[in-house]
Amino acid sequence: MKHMPRWVLFVASLFCFVVSSFSQTPLQPPANPAATWQTIKPEDAGYSSARLEALHSWLQTGQTSAMIVVVHGKIIFQYGDLAHASKIASMRKSVLGMLYGSYVVSGKIDLSKTVKQLGLDDNEPFLPIEEHATLEQLLAARSGIYLPSGNKNLDQYAPRRGSQYPGTFFDYNNWDFNAAGTAFEKLTGKNIYDAVQTDLAQPLHMQDYDRAAQHSIPAPPSRHAEYAMSLSARDLARLGLLMLRLGNWDGKQIMSPDWIRYMTTPTTRFEQMYPTSLREPGLPERWGYGVLWWVWDAPVYPGPIYASPFAGAYTARGSGGQFVTVLPFFDMVVVHTVDIDKDPKANVSVQNGDAILNMVLASVCEGPCPQPNLKALAH
Repeated sequence: MKHMPRWVLFVASLFCFVVSSFSQTPLQPPANPAATWQTIKPEDAGYSSARLEALHSWLQTGQTSAMIVVVHGKIIFQYGDLAHASKIASMRKSVLGMLYGSYVVSGKIDLSKTVKQLGLDDNEPFLPIEEHATLEQLLAARSGIYLPSGNKNLDQYAPRRGSQYPGTFFDYNNWDFNAAGTAFEKLTGKNIYDAVQTDLAQPLHMQDYDRAAQHSIPAPPSRHAEYAMSLSARDLARLGLLMLRLGNWDGKQIMSPDWIRYMTTPTTRFEQMYPTSLREPGLPERWGYGVLWWVWDAPVYPGPIYASPFAGAYTARGSGGQFVTVLPFFDMVVVHTVDIDKDPKANVSVQNGDAILNMVLASVCEGPCPQPNLKALAH
């Protein structure tokens, strides 16, 4: 008799966990963390301490600075210094997306405005075709504007200027994102870092946000600066949990659920990713793009069984192998940070980042799952 493929066994154990969980008395929506996070035993949420301890040991061999796994609003796994704030690199773009929401919903920001109407001209003037790009297209990295952004790693892959009509082609480039930051400040009259403090840090009780430590970085030859951000792993987890809860925090609607759905709906499929390095067939991850968030764009397992723990998943990603991944299937948020302030070359590869997520998911209890501790989850 042939051995059953490992992925089938995993799906079976996953199914066991889900069925076991839903067979219990329905839980009230779990409370969000107040001033501090609550930590529970992994088994109380249906996960294996032994398997997560193996992950802890493996992380010690790499360059992970901090990691946190939140299930049902409670910490089941942590590694490193969760309070240390460091540069989050491109995850800043997803935070900007969160800021945009309330101003779009209120009508203060009109996403249909063009870059010309918004006065986003750079040191190099727009080509006539580029003037038609809208703010909405900037947020989706589909503006068709390929001006230098100060990031040579991305600028070198940019298509020829004028070669793509706005809205028709995805190019992951910092010009779009930095200009979107400029537009936010012009339209709201708020500094981005002040908005993070008032719109996110304060209502979410973020523990480590330091307004004085936040500074934009000039990005010559562009006049649009990079709005760099420094955040801690445990504060990033609050942002991920707010997304998972569709903007609701302790009964108060901090963000519009429709805006969150809008950001996490694919606008660009995996096959359309550019630069092409983002869609190499050998990549273990298959992320498309929504609006300032990466969105899972494929089932995990082939064949007739469609069972994907990544169903509905989305993630913020930053250089060094940093991520905030939201997995609605598990009511889970996973945060992974790498201190690129301390070592700019520090990196956890895409392959290892994928392995980290899979090790977390593989820690779901197998066989007869122990009954979750409903009291621990509900309070």
